[in-house]
Amino acid sequence: ARRNAKYWKYAKPGAWNDPDYLLIGYSGDASVMGEPKPCPLTPSEQYSYMSLWCLMASPLFYSGDMTRLDDFTKNILCNPEVIEINQDPKGVQGKPIIINKEKSYEIWLKPLHDGSIAIGIFNLDEIEQNITLLWEELELTGNQKIRDLWRQQDLGIYKKTFSTSIPRHGVSLLRLTPE
Repeated sequence: ARRNAKYWKYAKPGAWNDPDYLLIGYSGDASVMGEPKPCPLTPSEQYSYMSLWCLMASPLFYSGDMTRLDDFTKNILCNPEVIEINQDPKGVQGKPIIINKEKSYEIWLKPLHDGSIAIGIFNLDEIEQNITLLWEELELTGNQKIRDLWRQQDLGIYKKTFSTSIPRHGVSLLRLTPE
């Protein structure tokens, strides 16, 4: 995804950057015949993976075994609020706006057609950590209504900051709407 991120300014409707197909659920190796195998990514990593693809407005090609879709995999692939970020009509590709190598996290931002923004907070560390968004760093002003897109839950209205705990290799995918 990092290689794809640098091409954000070229993405637009009809010209999408494509980091690759989605490797979630059961999939096989195209070079070897045999039974499909479960995704080697942890559940947190699978949420992060899908969040990145949606923030980058990437084509969503599923490469897994459709006969082995479990409830978890369907939740990852079919969450309407997450898909809405991917399919936003403005067609802007999100990009990393904060890369904190010292604390091993990244914050990605994608502007949306209705004036709201999608934010992905990615914990790259090997342990759970609390990460804080600062409106000033995001170039935001005023109160922001925050919605957790994976949980499909409103979190409230926040004035200047928002903090959340994110598991190892996990993500918090949020929609911020000016109040």
